[in-house]
Amino acid sequence: MLIRLLRTYLTPYKKPIALLVLLQFLQTCATLYLPTLNADIIDNGVVDGDTGYILTFGALMIGISLAQVVCNIGAVYYGARTAAAVGRDIRAAIFDRVQSFSAREVGHFGAPSLITRTTNDVQQVQMLTLMTFTLLVSAPIMCVGGIVLALGLDVPLSGVLLAVVPVLGISVSLIVRRLRPLFRTMQVRLDTVNRVLREQITGNRVIRAFVRDGYEEERFRKANADLTEVSLGTGRMLALMFPIVMTVVNVSSVAVVWFGAHRIDSGGMQIGALTAFLAYLMQIVMSVMMATFMFMMVPRAEVCAERIQEVLDTSSSVVPPKAPVLELRRHGHLEIRGAGFRYPGAEEPVLRTIDLVALPGETTAVIGSTGSGKSTLLGLVPRLFDATDGQVLVDGVDVRTVEPRLLARTVGLVPQKPYLFAGTVATNLRYGNPDATDEELWHALEVAQAKGFVEGLENGLDATIAQGGTNVSGGQRQRLAIARTLVQRPEIYLFDDSFSALDYATDAALRRALGEETAEATVVIVAQRVSTIRDADRIVVLDEGRVVGSGRHHELMATNETYREIVLSQLTEAEAA
Repeated sequence: MLIRLLRTYLTPYKKPIALLVLLQFLQTCATLYLPTLNADIIDNGVVDGDTGYILTFGALMIGISLAQVVCNIGAVYYGARTAAAVGRDIRAAIFDRVQSFSAREVGHFGAPSLITRTTNDVQQVQMLTLMTFTLLVSAPIMCVGGIVLALGLDVPLSGVLLAVVPVLGISVSLIVRRLRPLFRTMQVRLDTVNRVLREQITGNRVIRAFVRDGYEEERFRKANADLTEVSLGTGRMLALMFPIVMTVVNVSSVAVVWFGAHRIDSGGMQIGALTAFLAYLMQIVMSVMMATFMFMMVPRAEVCAERIQEVLDTSSSVVPPKAPVLELRRHGHLEIRGAGFRYPGAEEPVLRTIDLVALPGETTAVIGSTGSGKSTLLGLVPRLFDATDGQVLVDGVDVRTVEPRLLARTVGLVPQKPYLFAGTVATNLRYGNPDATDEELWHALEVAQAKGFVEGLENGLDATIAQGGTNVSGGQRQRLAIARTLVQRPEIYLFDDSFSALDYATDAALRRALGEETAEATVVIVAQRVSTIRDADRIVVLDEGRVVGSGRHHELMATNETYREIVLSQLTEAEAA
């Protein structure tokens, strides 16, 4: 999976990679040539006392060293740029794929896991790519070149290499084999830490309100301890690697000096050749150590690549149409025909054979007990998820065949939990219509009963809004979310329990203003509060995912027991009448 991911995202950078490999080859060749020059200086200059020879070849070594440095800097520069570009491209690909997900796919992965995969997992793959370019490319060249040059210096002494390289390879492979499952567990537990921390930050007020600080501290301590435990296990395995490598290096160095001394004593080898042989031995071992360092990173990067690829290979259940409808009559006629929805693996569907018609110039209300499927029903219209049965039609066209941008302009949704983005009041209001003027923004705020409090903010439309709108109250967030949809001016307005945080006076004033603003549009309101929807042109009653009643308030009070129970739980008989 790691190779597949890297092959896909390294392909656009063939030229920088080719130049990088060439620079690494040149600098490695220069590194390999230096011990041979050093041996010549010792054997032909130092031993014979030839100062001119020493200066000439010393100058040559300096020149080769400078060339090596220049090539190494160039290789690291291109390697770092390419690795950073690959990380950028993978993050962008994950972001684009997640943006295409419906609520179903986001719920499957979970927000904390998606964040971890986009940040930490990509960082691990990017780091491996960088280390590959800066270390691993030169390692095999140095290892093979060092063995060839060592054989050229003294074949009998090279027998030490036959023992060193296999021992290192087997030791490293055994450790790496144990690391892979540990790294997989580490990433999963990192997801858990992110999830717990995200919940505690988001639910800080609830935690304090119920004085559950101790309980939450214990939850985080356990998640943190689990991550620490697997990290320590990984660290113990990694701690074995370098002592093993260094032990083999030191033993092999002693063996080379021991046997090399006997070769010099017998006249079969010169002192300079032994020095060069030791240098080549160190270069060979260093190349193996560099490969070892890479192998330590590979298991974790491979796990991360699998998690990244899992996101990239997941297709959204909301698929863009192949031949989209590019134009609607723009009348705002909404019809839900026999629609049903079932989550994957669920025993029971959330919605069953829903029939609903909402016409322009009318207000259609949907009411029902908690969990009856009201929000899910509204989510089918803008395609937050697609109906698993039946159809959702806008102006007689199935929404699954409408071009997504056209559908977004036609249908405006005010969600149950209004979310504001970090920025200003103006940037949030222009989210649905970037070209809206300040006059249009103020008009939308006035209709949404938000003009007064925005005027009271420092800088007005340019007042700062924190992430999630945490620096304004719940009612203010709802009114700003409503104003944002009004700026969009769609043909169909969907209000998903969007008045729940408003007081009765503001609710009434807002509904009066909305009635004038949306007089020619189609309005569908989901609400728990009876007073919000009792004057609607049509009220649809949901119970356990089914339509159990439809009509006006007084009709349903007389004929529908479910609706009557909901109303009388909030109003007296006299108020309901």
